Amino acid sequence: MSSSSRASLPGVDLCPGKPPILQAEATGDAPGWAAEHSDALRAVVAEHGSVLVRGLELRDAAEIGAVFQRLATGLMAEKEAFASRRTYAGGVYSSSKWPASQQMCMHHELSYRLEFPGLMLFACLSAPTRGGATAVADSQAVLDALPGELTERFEREGWLLTRNYNDEVGASLAEAFGTADRGAIESYCRANAIEFEWDPGGGLRTRQRRSAVVRHPVTGRRCWFNQIAFLNEWTIAPEVREYLVDLYGADALPFNTSFGNGDPIRADVVQLLNNVYEANTAREPWQTGDLMLVDNVRTAHGRDPFEGPREVLVAMADTVCLFDCSPTVEVIAR
Repeated sequence: MSSSSRASLPGVDLCPGKPPILQAEATGDAPGWAAEHSDALRAVVAEHGSVLVRGLELRDAAEIGAVFQRLATGLMAEKEAFASRRTYAGGVYSSSKWPASQQMCMHHELSYRLEFPGLMLFACLSAPTRGGATAVADSQAVLDALPGELTERFEREGWLLTRNYNDEVGASLAEAFGTADRGAIESYCRANAIEFEWDPGGGLRTRQRRSAVVRHPVTGRRCWFNQIAFLNEWTIAPEVREYLVDLYGADALPFNTSFGNGDPIRADVVQLLNNVYEANTAREPWQTGDLMLVDNVRTAHGRDPFEGPREVLVAMADTVCLFDCSPTVEVIAR
């Protein structure tokens, strides 16, 4: 990227407790602006981990999709989704369907897959009346703040995700795997180091072991990279967890996480993880028309509870292979 390209951007506002914010000047051609400033924007993300671009006045899904295409080296199709989304054309999705009253705690998108996005793209078509920020947290700072004994165990063992697919909670088989065909699902699982078993009623149970700490594919720095807290039973709202346990049983929750050897993760450990995330979180309320870029490895993201209609579009880009950034993945992924 040339220095002149970087200089063409206005200054980035760095304020404690907020993500980096860049005030752009609306030109009526947001895709053209994105193409012209793509390298400069990505340099800001490389430096700070994320950036919120304000002032482009993004107006509809087609325009947002065009902006996303110009900022990414390639948009990913989502696989192994944990919640349903609306699908737009060209790899553009709605945000995950998640109760508005509940916090969606910090996580790295698709960090339980062998291939995951290196870059997340967000755009706001309709800002809520209250709350609903897409908050971000520096995963290097989170790793440094966690107890060494805990992170060393997770580095050594990895983490285990167990999922129980049903037709009532979370993503359906078709939404998660792109098909409901049993043979195709089994082939996908075998190819992606996922253990699976079918129950007599046609439900599917899967288990996959993944790295909890990876090296950034560009900088090589160690990053806390997982969804250990987000997909754990103790992060679920107590009344919801009680309902799900009554409905499915404690061993058949739609999703749960454990240590890599299968040992359960205590509630106090999950609370510690969420507390450390929150201590390192930056947030800025959405304004309609905003754009946000997030380095998915260096930076975790979440969603605050909200009131009123909220429409945020999402794209996953710049595929990264776990084998390329985890020295222990060959052990953990088996």
